[in-house]
Parts: sequence; C-alpha cells; structure tokens
Amino acid sequence: MKPAIIDITGIGPAAAEALAEHRIRGLASLARASVEKISAVPGFSEARAEQVIAAAAELLAASGATPPAKNKTAQTGEKTKAGGGKDKKDKKKKDKGKGKGKGKGKGKGKGKGKKKKKGKK
Repeated sequence: MKPAIIDITGIGPAAAEALAEHRIRGLASLARASVEKISAVPGFSEARAEQVIAAAAELLAASGATPPAKNKTAQTGEKTKAGGGKDKKDKKKKDKGKGKGKGKGKGKGKGKGKKKKKGKK
C-alpha cells in the first residue's frame, strides 16, 4: 500500500488537514516543500517542519519512491518559465494605480471644480 502523509509520526488528521489547506496533500509534496512553507502552516514550528520534511523523504525512500526534484517554485515562490511564468494578472496588479483609473487623472477631486460663492444665508 502506498504510504500516506498521516503515516508520518506526529501527523494526524488535524495536521494533515492543515497541511492540505496549504496545498501539501501528499508525501512527495511534503518532502520537496521548504521549511518556510511548512512553518507557515498553523501548528508547525521550524523544528517540526524540518522533522516532518525529513520523515516524508525517508518514508518515500523506504517505499521505493523518490520525491521529485525541487523546482524554483518550491525554493523561491516564483514561477519558472516552464510553469507559465508571470501572467497578465500579475502585470495588471503591478500596474494598478498608475495612469488612468479611479481617483486619477481628470475629474473633480478635493479642491478642484467650481468654487462656491459666499453670500447671504
């Protein structure tokens, strides 16, 4: 039978669910994850992250499977060219607030527009 993430000592259903919420669902993804990524999961310190990553790699090796090589996404958090690179949404987010847009450019804002005439009330 293929080993599961809950086969690691110290990872029960609650810890497995917390990991799954952070897209760590299998032994291979856990074995290739960074300590920073695992320690960002609630309930995982850096020490515990190191321990479970090592245990996942060991369990995979014992089962005859090997974890896939770490890619740039796992190491740096950036997409590689093969992974799609940066997409249009990233560019739009970066450009947001520049040039035209709400509150920018022409139009009435504070201190702009017609001045009110002072007169009798």
